[in-house]
Amino acid sequence: MPGITTILEYLYLAIIVLMTIQAIFNIRLLLYIWEEPKQAWLNSAPTIYREPRLSFTILLPAYHEEDVYAYTIQKVYDLNYPRKLVQIIALLREHDTGTIKVAQEKLNELRAPNVQLLITSDKHGGKPHQLNLGLRVAKGDIVTIFDAEDEPHPDILQVINTTFLNEPVDVVQSGVQLMNHNTKWFCFLNVLEYFFWFKSALHFFAHCGMTPLGGNTVFVKRDLMQYLGGWDHTTLTEDADLGIRLCIAKARVRILYDDEFVTKEETPHTIEQFIKQRTRWNQGFIQILFAGRWRQLEKFSQRMLALYVLILPEVQAFFALMLPVSVLMFFFVKLPVWMAILTFMPFYCFVFTLFLSVAGLHEFVKVHHRKWKWSEALTLIVAFLPYQILLGIGAIRAVLRQIQGASNWEKTAHIGQHRGN
Repeated sequence: MPGITTILEYLYLAIIVLMTIQAIFNIRLLLYIWEEPKQAWLNSAPTIYREPRLSFTILLPAYHEEDVYAYTIQKVYDLNYPRKLVQIIALLREHDTGTIKVAQEKLNELRAPNVQLLITSDKHGGKPHQLNLGLRVAKGDIVTIFDAEDEPHPDILQVINTTFLNEPVDVVQSGVQLMNHNTKWFCFLNVLEYFFWFKSALHFFAHCGMTPLGGNTVFVKRDLMQYLGGWDHTTLTEDADLGIRLCIAKARVRILYDDEFVTKEETPHTIEQFIKQRTRWNQGFIQILFAGRWRQLEKFSQRMLALYVLILPEVQAFFALMLPVSVLMFFFVKLPVWMAILTFMPFYCFVFTLFLSVAGLHEFVKVHHRKWKWSEALTLIVAFLPYQILLGIGAIRAVLRQIQGASNWEKTAHIGQHRGN
């Protein structure tokens, strides 16, 4: 009968194997779009625009965004699309007097009949509640969201109109990209997360029929949104929940990431803000997991993929706690040679992902016409492990908040670091 030490060794080995499998799968997501050259067209925007036929309702939810909101309203108003086909709804909360004042001043300046201000009650609060009230008065064929700090491309509605007219789709998720890659040390990896997620990973999910959508620049047919009942106000990640419900409804989802047409955003400007944002996302996934709606997905493979995505916060939290255990095992526990060799597998994946990140940084600065700097690559390399620790902290904090029953929305502050980038 094996002793306690042997049992612990094999348990540790099992954990190492799981960490390796998760790491390999993550690498697959990073590289999916580059597996075959012909797949590159999936991220290409149409080069010839169709005549504007579809109408759009653009929802602009905000809360305490006095510093960036007026600029965003102006950018959305200036989109290159017939204004008679665009309805813009500024969604604010009644106690947010600062942003209300800024929005009213901008609307008075524009004097545009297609831009309106809708002030919602703070009693219910939250972005999903704002969006649902906006959906009630939406008139466009297509409904979309831009966040308070967003900077959409001027031709984005032309691109989406053409895509809907050319392809049999119900939903288009266009690219969102953080831009201030070199503002703080953790920004390099945060920017690349978005870069790989929207450019590659989402295509894998869409191919499998289980697509956790992003929070903005998602274009959905209005009648389909109304059929689904809008956004779920009980979760902190209403976007991912919407993506799963759209897949359950067998909606045809198109992912489009063209570097030229991305919606520009900024990273959180402090480590504290970053951890709070990541905590909110992780806890939202935990809420969706326990709600169980994902079990209605038709195929077993879809349900397993949804399960993987939704349990990732707990997995990250567990792996973060395992890091010090691994260090102690390395120095103080003598494992059999074959087992010791296997324990290095996650490290090999870690190093490979690091090199992929450097390559991703090179691609990012190239497509956005920025100068490559080896000093920035070195910063990324040094920041890689600390960044993983931040992700682990966010995951652990999300699990703890869920256990404690805390579900309040921890807002991410925006200061417009990406403006002009």
